[in-house]
Amino acid sequence: MAEKTANQIKEEYQAAELSMLPDFIQKYSQDGRTGVQKLVEQAKKKLQRLEQERQRIYRLGEYERKYADYQAICGIDEAGRGPLAGPVVAGAVILPKGCDILYINDSKKLCAKRREELYGRIMEQAVAVGIGMASPQRIDEINILQATYEAMREAINNLGVMPDILLNDAVTIPGVQITQVPIIKGDAKSISIGAASILAKVTRDRLMVQYEEQYPGYGFASHKGYGSKEHIAAIKRLGASAIHRKTFITHFVS
Repeated sequence: MAEKTANQIKEEYQAAELSMLPDFIQKYSQDGRTGVQKLVEQAKKKLQRLEQERQRIYRLGEYERKYADYQAICGIDEAGRGPLAGPVVAGAVILPKGCDILYINDSKKLCAKRREELYGRIMEQAVAVGIGMASPQRIDEINILQATYEAMREAINNLGVMPDILLNDAVTIPGVQITQVPIIKGDAKSISIGAASILAKVTRDRLMVQYEEQYPGYGFASHKGYGSKEHIAAIKRLGASAIHRKTFITHFVS
């Protein structure tokens, strides 16, 4: 059987799944061709990055291990406290014990494609998920903090499984009798909170894309309601839409 060319080996490497890389490395580690050795090194670095990510995810489960005596540990986070338009959305997620979905992180640290991928994996593997929202009108009525709490309570109620403990991103939610643990920057310190932040962010971003069709001209699909230069210019040009938070835009429209 003829020896594979370097290009054929490159194609083999590019098609290889992560689980196949150790065999690839063993198979070609003694190949004397410079190009092949570069591929072997790339495979080794890819595996090293994978191992580093596994270790990061293990560290991200620190709070889940700390409170392992609780059966249903729920992470809570929100998306959309700062925008000028659209709802504030809260996510509540109960992950299975020992969950090790790679790349979960604070949703703001992830690209949109990665968030979408993780959204699907979280939805597949979670024991329970819940989403809650507070409308722009509700935000104007009771203020953004109280509206966020309201959305969080709704997310908990929509879980379908009663949590034994809540791991919250920074806040203690009033009106909830379940044990709560507020964690500063929790979406980067707890896998459950990180998962909740991803669900909240993806849910809200999808809504804002839909609003682009209902309220054209504001650019909701691109800036998701945040106060970008283009968004502020559109508000000044078109006035407020039905999904703008009136108490947030008093500097731009009367």
